[in-house]
Amino acid sequence: MATDKSGEIAINMAETKASAKGTAPLLNYSKAVAAVEPPNRGAKKGLAIGDFVLRLCALGAALGATVAMGTADQLLPFFTQFLQFEAQYDDFDAFRFFVMALGIVSCYLLLSLPLSIICIIRPLATTPRLSLVIFDSMMAALTIAAGSASASMVYLAHNGNDDVNWLPFCQQFGDFCQSASGAVIGSLLAAALLLIIIILSAFALKRN
Repeated sequence: MATDKSGEIAINMAETKASAKGTAPLLNYSKAVAAVEPPNRGAKKGLAIGDFVLRLCALGAALGATVAMGTADQLLPFFTQFLQFEAQYDDFDAFRFFVMALGIVSCYLLLSLPLSIICIIRPLATTPRLSLVIFDSMMAALTIAAGSASASMVYLAHNGNDDVNWLPFCQQFGDFCQSASGAVIGSLLAAALLLIIIILSAFALKRN
């Protein structure tokens, strides 16, 4: 009987040691994963998702502004034998610059979407996000410049300038001025969204 009991005790001790050896690596692995994974990964992923959504909104605003300005055209119903009264966006240098600039911004925002998706998949990667911050800043400056130049022309078209005897012509070309004004508002909205995107990227690049 004593021999059987000692044999059972030895077997139980051996099983206990074997089970302890089997579970210890799992516990150590879970602790290692918890130690390696940074606590701010979820926050940076949330910022990356917000960046992607805002980028889509900025793309819609910039593309809409480009189309609205590029299609701004009005022909008055009366004309003479030698004159035809028509207003187009390419009659103004500021509006031509606006269409080219916002077209470039729209193409950039479309091409930047894959990089934004990479930032969602790898929220801790700094290289794609830093590249986006640099080019976003350039595109924001270009959008603000184009919107500001076109806004000054829209203001003159609505109010004129008495000092240089520039009469307002939006009373005659109301549809043209409405399209140009909507395009300017869209460009300013796109610029504001780009600035918000830059701020979000700056927070995401911050090291905690």
